Amino acid sequence: MTSDRKQGPVLIELEDGPTTSPAEAPPVPDVTGPNASGTAMQGAIAMAGRKPSRLMRWFWSLLLSILGFVLSVAAYDFVTGLITRNSYLGYAALGLTGAFLLVLLIIALREWIAFARMRRVDALHHAAEQARAHDDLTEARDVMIRLKRLYYGRDDMRWALERFHEREDEVFDTDTLFTLAEAELMAPLDQAALKEVEAAARQVATVTAIVPLALADVATALTANIRMIRRVAEIYGGRSGALGSWRLTRAVMAHLVATGAVAVGDDMLGSLAGGGMLSKLSRRFGEGVVNGALTARVGVAALEVCRPLPFGDGKRPGVTGIVKRALAGLFGK
Repeated sequence: MTSDRKQGPVLIELEDGPTTSPAEAPPVPDVTGPNASGTAMQGAIAMAGRKPSRLMRWFWSLLLSILGFVLSVAAYDFVTGLITRNSYLGYAALGLTGAFLLVLLIIALREWIAFARMRRVDALHHAAEQARAHDDLTEARDVMIRLKRLYYGRDDMRWALERFHEREDEVFDTDTLFTLAEAELMAPLDQAALKEVEAAARQVATVTAIVPLALADVATALTANIRMIRRVAEIYGGRSGALGSWRLTRAVMAHLVATGAVAVGDDMLGSLAGGGMLSKLSRRFGEGVVNGALTARVGVAALEVCRPLPFGDGKRPGVTGIVKRALAGLFGK
């Protein structure tokens, strides 16, 4: 059976009342720009730069002492009991335990050497600051002797050391001597360190923009920054082990917090977080750029902490240039 009703659109009559046109509808709130505040890097810096309280230091020290004591007694009982039951197996376990303790001693020795080398670089940095402040040529030449001794034996610094040695006797004032050291010795190391900073900033920005997991960006930012700080220290001569790397990371983060360089809102970061083109297109892209810029700031702080010579006037690298080089071609121009 077919219906005689004509097919067509169905009209529903509405009751009389106020109507709103699409032009009068409120705009969709913009939640992409101002929220790009570098949360991942802010959390990583706060986590690494936080100084534990004295009570927590006592807690971890006592806990590690108790665990070490318990493991030592358990290992001793295990080895002596095994020797009593089966001498061959017991002495094999004793040899393995001795080998483990030997490796542990070597690791502890390497950590001690790493801490000693870091203290050596810190002392050289402080001596250079004093020589500049006093404008004393004798102190400056003593700093240069210690600086050459620090880099003696490195193949990548052989040519730079030779050039500096040929020209340093021609200098008779402190500022010119430090300028010569900056040009001949520090310049190639600064370039290598800046490449590490740019690579870390690029990695943090990429992971933040692409990976949607909540804590992945924080973990990536923390590990990338620790690796970057360790590589910067190695480039400048302050090789560090596992404990030394963590201590150095805390020193860099504390330097950032003390100088107030972690706030989003000044210089370039304010414009990036407040309404740049990338943050308008995607909040994740905006967060990536800001986290990359904050990583660049951490890198500049690492250069200041790990460098055996303090930066001269106008020699400190800028965050804007580092971010431009690091993110060039990554998110587009």
